[in-house]
Amino acid sequence: MIWVQAARPRTLPAAIAPVLVGTAAAWQYAGHLPRWLAFVAALVGSIFIQIGTNLANDYSDARRGADTADRLGPVRVTSAGLVTPRRVLTATWVAFGVAVACGIYLAVVAGWIILVVGVASIAAGILYTGGPRPYGYAGLGEVFVFLFFGLVAVNGSFYVQTEELAALPLGLSIAIGFLATAILVVNNVRDLETDRRAGKNTSAVRMGRANAINLYKLLVIGAFVLLPFTIWAGECQWWPLLGLGAIPLAIKPIRVLETRTDGPALNKCLAATGGLLAVYSLLVTIGLLISV
Repeated sequence: MIWVQAARPRTLPAAIAPVLVGTAAAWQYAGHLPRWLAFVAALVGSIFIQIGTNLANDYSDARRGADTADRLGPVRVTSAGLVTPRRVLTATWVAFGVAVACGIYLAVVAGWIILVVGVASIAAGILYTGGPRPYGYAGLGEVFVFLFFGLVAVNGSFYVQTEELAALPLGLSIAIGFLATAILVVNNVRDLETDRRAGKNTSAVRMGRANAINLYKLLVIGAFVLLPFTIWAGECQWWPLLGLGAIPLAIKPIRVLETRTDGPALNKCLAATGGLLAVYSLLVTIGLLISV
């Protein structure tokens, strides 16, 4: 149970969603799915990059004193003393090792560029809060999430199936990246005060609560506004507009973020944003498969 908590399962939709959407786009593009094992490897690799990043973040934040007892989020296993730092670090490398194994298989199938992308993703996960100058402490965490859990993951999942790039997965990668980034924005709004005291200058600390909430709203709304244009540019049938059916799920987390500052409410907002990404991605995926 402790290791499940350390893996932060509420963040895993950000790893699963782009692989589903990118693979479904490839299926729609090619008319079939040529590489089932590549889909499995991409999915497992993405999940373990996310888990490894979460563990690395747990370890590094504890070392830097960012995860204090007064934080509003769930307990972090390293700072709470539930698991020793050495064991957390070992688990981090095990998770990334699984991801590397998946990447090697994908490189054999689709070319060496996939391995380069995978290594870059792992390095970005480690350096988010680790290393001498962690970019998560400089307000660049959202850039990492948008890039790697949006652009890279969706287009990479499409590429390992087709060895091509196209307008459809590009547009979808931006939309998925927006919603994945929104998850981190909620996290940073929740932890704004404790991060500020710890010297962790996240985007929420830098721009302030009100502007961070506006950023969240822009990201969520942008994912829905972009969808019709993406389908048009990708010359796809309109079935992926099923994703717009997730709009009602966006209303409550926006209201909570605007009106509440307590930990339990913001933790539920974080979970609801992950759920929004999951439902949006699932509906878009279904629409893409219907379009085949």
